[in-house]
Amino acid sequence: MYEHPHAVDEARSSKRGGPRPPGRRMRVAAAGVMAAAVMSAGLTLPASAESPRATTAAGAGHEATRKALESMVRDGPPGGIVLAETGHTAWAHRAGTADLSTGRKPRTDGRYRIGSITKTFVATVMLQLEAEGKLSLEDTVDHWLPGLVTGNGNDGSKIKLRQLLNHTSGLYSYTDDEGFKRQEFSTAFLQHRYETWTPRRIVRLAMAHRPTFAPGDSWGYSDTNYVIASMVIKKVTGRSYAHEIEERIRRPLHLNSTSVPGNRVGVPGPSGRAYSKLTGELAGPGEADGAVYDVTEMNPSFAGAAGEMISNNRDLNRFYRALFSGRLLKERELKQMMTTVEIKGLPNFSYGLGLMKMTLACGTEVWGHNGGIQGSISQTMATADGDHVVSLNFNGDWNVHEQRVVDAEFCGA
Repeated sequence: MYEHPHAVDEARSSKRGGPRPPGRRMRVAAAGVMAAAVMSAGLTLPASAESPRATTAAGAGHEATRKALESMVRDGPPGGIVLAETGHTAWAHRAGTADLSTGRKPRTDGRYRIGSITKTFVATVMLQLEAEGKLSLEDTVDHWLPGLVTGNGNDGSKIKLRQLLNHTSGLYSYTDDEGFKRQEFSTAFLQHRYETWTPRRIVRLAMAHRPTFAPGDSWGYSDTNYVIASMVIKKVTGRSYAHEIEERIRRPLHLNSTSVPGNRVGVPGPSGRAYSKLTGELAGPGEADGAVYDVTEMNPSFAGAAGEMISNNRDLNRFYRALFSGRLLKERELKQMMTTVEIKGLPNFSYGLGLMKMTLACGTEVWGHNGGIQGSISQTMATADGDHVVSLNFNGDWNVHEQRVVDAEFCGA
């Protein structure tokens, strides 16, 4: 659901790019109980009968990526996994532990909550619907959902669907609301973790706040945008956005480890546990004190289409490769998706329709998204042709600098 500030900090320090969006992640620190030494292993992947790929020798050509992953779990989250694919070769690596109570190692095919990477799936469905003539991204929110966005200066008749997808709507991100942050980002989460949030409840919370700017006047990351987009999808199709992702993306691509959980509280196996500090503030570098909580089970409806999905590295790589190769969108729609909005102060970062574009320090241009939700920090980035793609996840949400893994994979440093 939430992007997180470390992605921005990392992006800036390597002429790296990444927004500092309104969505917050919890301030968390390394667990004192994580006393075991970091466990890591370079793994080759078995060839898939469905999409055969040769495998690299363990660690060959990915030494910088391996080191970056292992450095993360030494000072931050319990464990991490990464899968890099180039052409017909694949390389995976794991470090740390998947379960602090047992010390078992992460599985490189493990499932996890992907947070805001969900947004790329939602934007893809919206663009497919436009290609089919069922909606236009120039339609206003009021055209499809009259009276939903109103009050406190909010006006759905002035916000286009395109502005939801590229975060230029100006709508307040409900994840910034102080009451929401107390309930979901502090230890109060432990009492509310099974509570159901409906999309309308989320939008009502956002409408209690004034817009952050007039539609189209600026750029501001807002999770509210994608909750509303999911409501548009349901209005247009008569079916939930989860159903549309299932029929249009998951089944055709055989993303067997991918799901939209709705109110289901668990993460299907194979998977590790997810951990958070739940202090309600942004994580700071070098923090390493305080209790860590197992937050694996939760009702992710509070994230909804802004970040509730579950997947794994293999499925995410397959999704983005299919997207950039034109399997999911026609040329016109893919071009729209990759038409970005420049962001003041971040010359090497821009945002399209559910896609981030970064220019790394080595000059390589990559596309994808990052995501954070309680106990899980993830990122998928790929070259524009989809030939080189990397997905990664950490099962803790403190002191994570995941952009370093991306930089290492694409730049070798």
